Amino acid sequence: MSKTIVQKIVFKNTSTKDLYSLYMNSKKHSIATGAPAKISPNEGGNYYAHDGYITGKNLQLLKDKLIVQSWRASEWKENDVDSTLIIHLETKGNDVILHAIHANLPDKSAAGIDKGWHDHYWEPWKKYLAGKPIAKSKEM
Repeated sequence: MSKTIVQKIVFKNTSTKDLYSLYMNSKKHSIATGAPAKISPNEGGNYYAHDGYITGKNLQLLKDKLIVQSWRASEWKENDVDSTLIIHLETKGNDVILHAIHANLPDKSAAGIDKGWHDHYWEPWKKYLAGKPIAKSKEM
C-alpha cells in the first residue's frame, strides 16, 4: 500500500516567483532549509536535498507555477518505488497558496514526511522570507 499527502500552505506577502526560486535554486534552497541541496533547474535534471537524504528527478517544471519531481528518501527499501511530489503555486492577492501533493509514499514513511514538510520546509521558508536566520537542520 501507499499513501498520499495533500497540503495547502499560505505564504503571506510574497510571490510565486520567490517561492519557485526558493525551491529550485540550490543556494536558496540550502539556506532556507538549513541543509545542503543541489537542484538542476531543468526538466529531466537530478536533484538532492538535505545532504542526500532526498533524491530524485525533475519531471515537469513550469517556471513560477509548477514543480513535479520523483522523490525518494535514502532510508527506503530498494523495492520501494519512487514517490511523486507536485508543488503548485497560486497567487491570491499579495499572498501565495502552495498546494503540495506527495503521492505514492510508503505507509511507514507517510506520517514522518507529512510532518517533515512543515518542519523542514514550510516553517523555515516563512522564517527565511521574513528575514530571520535559519538554524542548521537536524539530521532526519
